[in-house]
Amino acid sequence: MAEIKESSTIQQNKKYALDSCPVTYVMEKIGGFWKPIILYHLSQGDKRYSELKRAIPAVTEKMLIQHLKQLEADGLVVRIAKPVVPPHVTYQLSEAGKGLVPVIGAMADWAFQDMSGKYTST
Repeated sequence: MAEIKESSTIQQNKKYALDSCPVTYVMEKIGGFWKPIILYHLSQGDKRYSELKRAIPAVTEKMLIQHLKQLEADGLVVRIAKPVVPPHVTYQLSEAGKGLVPVIGAMADWAFQDMSGKYTST
């Protein structure tokens, strides 16, 4: 993978957008296909990895692990590992992640209404 040149115009524009646009900031944190889905399932309560995998069967193991790590690094998800054999790991929303619950809920509400045809124009 190529190294990212921090002083490039693209990186400067991205930093400016992140600093000045709240929507860009949110999309940087939860953007992508799987992150909002993971957050949606965690908004319903703490989950083990296997529970998330069952709840989102289309996600590959690699993508689920990768996105959980990114969400944890961004401070939206907390990984709790209990020192037992076999390991017992649980994922839960952090306080910042809990702040996204109304946003994720609004996205789900909109989807249900749009799928039912409420928003279709004639």
